Amino acid sequence: MASHPDRRARRSWRDLSPAHKAALTLAAAVQFGLAGAAWLDLARRPASQVPGPKWRWALLIAVNFAGPIAYFRWGPPHKGRAAGQ
Repeated sequence: MASHPDRRARRSWRDLSPAHKAALTLAAAVQFGLAGAAWLDLARRPASQVPGPKWRWALLIAVNFAGPIAYFRWGPPHKGRAAGQ
């Protein structure tokens, strides 16, 4: 039986089209921007204003897009959002 190449073989950066490179670059910039903003906010905020341990939020923020979004949605109250909403 002949072997079939793996359909999910990894492609290198140079194999990607310019559109794919731009999309990945944009997604990475958004991800790092969200995470950086969330970590900066967490570092500057007193522990008494953070629901739960700060270390747990710091770890959660590291989870792709979901972590920073969760921090800004369910974490400490931010301007424009009343506590308990």
